[in-house]
Amino acid sequence: MEEQQIWIYVIVGITFAIYIGIAIWAKAGSTKDFYVAGGGVPPALNGMATAADWMSAASFISMAGLVSMMGYDGSVYLMGWTGGYVLLALLLAPYLRKFGKFTVPDFVGARYYSQTARMVAVICAIFVSFTYVAGQMRGVGVVFSRFLQVDITTGVIIGSAIVFFYSVFGGMKGITYTQVAQYCVLMFAYAVPAIFISIAITGNPIPQLGMGSFTEDGTPLLEKLNGLVTELGFAEYTAQKKATIDIMAITLALMVGTAGLPHVIVRFFTVPKVKDARISAGYALVFIAILYTTAPAVAAFARINLIQTVDNVAYDQVPGWFKTWEEADLIKFNDKNGDGLIQYYNDKSTDEEFLAKAAAKGWKGNELDVDLDIIVLANPEIADLPNWVIALVAAGGLAAALSTAAGLLLVISSSVAHDLIKNNLNPNISEKGELLAARLSIGTAIIIAAYFGIHPPDYVAAVVAFAFGLAAASFFPAIIMGIFYKRMNSYGAVAGMIVGLVFTAAYIIYFKIAFPELNVEENWWFSISPEGIGSLGMIFNFIVSIVVSSLTPPPPMDVQNLVEDIRLPRGAGEAVGH
Repeated sequence: MEEQQIWIYVIVGITFAIYIGIAIWAKAGSTKDFYVAGGGVPPALNGMATAADWMSAASFISMAGLVSMMGYDGSVYLMGWTGGYVLLALLLAPYLRKFGKFTVPDFVGARYYSQTARMVAVICAIFVSFTYVAGQMRGVGVVFSRFLQVDITTGVIIGSAIVFFYSVFGGMKGITYTQVAQYCVLMFAYAVPAIFISIAITGNPIPQLGMGSFTEDGTPLLEKLNGLVTELGFAEYTAQKKATIDIMAITLALMVGTAGLPHVIVRFFTVPKVKDARISAGYALVFIAILYTTAPAVAAFARINLIQTVDNVAYDQVPGWFKTWEEADLIKFNDKNGDGLIQYYNDKSTDEEFLAKAAAKGWKGNELDVDLDIIVLANPEIADLPNWVIALVAAGGLAAALSTAAGLLLVISSSVAHDLIKNNLNPNISEKGELLAARLSIGTAIIIAAYFGIHPPDYVAAVVAFAFGLAAASFFPAIIMGIFYKRMNSYGAVAGMIVGLVFTAAYIIYFKIAFPELNVEENWWFSISPEGIGSLGMIFNFIVSIVVSSLTPPPPMDVQNLVEDIRLPRGAGEAVGH
């Protein structure tokens, strides 16, 4: 274990030194550097940085864990997040880039010719970003708590300090080039153990193909996994368990939420031209697809390894990794029948025959509780891979969480400094003063985000899903109709954003925080879970926006002409100035 710890300190230390070094090298000297990296990032590098910004702790740490435990139903995260990025790249990014406003509240304020609309958008941006960044800080805490052997609270504080340094110092310029390095780290860290485990289980070095191939005994991998989970009282791994409407709602919320996420949209302003925004979107999709096509295989391998390693094994004979994660309070064993063996099964199964067999064996309930956020992080240890691979995964998990946290914190700082102070409270503020305000707001945001990272409402991916739902219900209709619907006016935009945000936030808070005991399908509206309620909030937003706009005066002609102009292909060179 000492050798493993040395590897972890060395690899994590080297990656942190690289990030800090890049932040110093790429220090932001102006507000343009701080907000949009000076607008001079090459498309390929911006695509890589966008991928790192996009693939958060939810993608790296938690998504495969959810798929591993949910099986088929977990595919909503894969479909929603990848499909959403396509939607963003095709429908929004080029037009917003041509419009020339580098924050969503800036776009909303200009398009809807209203300071009220801008203020509502600022509130939405901050609300969404804080929800999202809480998930990232939770991910940082999980990684630190296990690999640096500190508690989650200390881990969140250490991670916050690192993000604070390169966000405040480098702004978007420092963050962009740091994220290029973080993408390389996180992707390498994700792929290497996946390849090793694929070879060990299926003999195929390509995880995506390994998932569809055979295990050592000649059984198709997914067929074997179905057999293993059904023997433990779970539904088949490949079977649909959620209501179809909920699967559709979650997928849609994740897709349109992606298109409304302010920290991803701002990335398209860091390239020189509108054409480059399209090209960098293509690069980003390729870089994202590498991890997203690997995740289902990682999930399946992890579930097989976990079952075969711990089920019905004597507690005093479990491998060292089990005790280590147990010390981090991320695995819990409760010997309910006192036989010293770990009984891992679905004690909530509705299969009476299975439950009768379990009772006949003397089982008194499931005895193993595994935090879903550790599946990817523990996978190399469960598969008994070399220590340097385990250390690499630790560095990758931190890279994923820190890269997205930095992008989100920049959105919060730009919303406060640029949209609230510069465009509302103090229009005459100097560039130096605005830069100082942006840096102070990042510092404040990190403190608040750290608190929610220490006290999160759910797993990392679930917290992130709430952020997507909030973005879907608030921003997406205002942005999409701002581009494609000339009649959309400020009254409709403001009313729609407020209704969408309030409804979605209230639904999530009610079921996930205020009354979690009521969070079951029979209590949900139309069988839609809190993770998918953003879809309904978005529909309410669209309806309210269109109705209110139709009952109030149309936008000024210059705004209507502007909407017409940004959809034309001409002018695909330099965008309008800020």
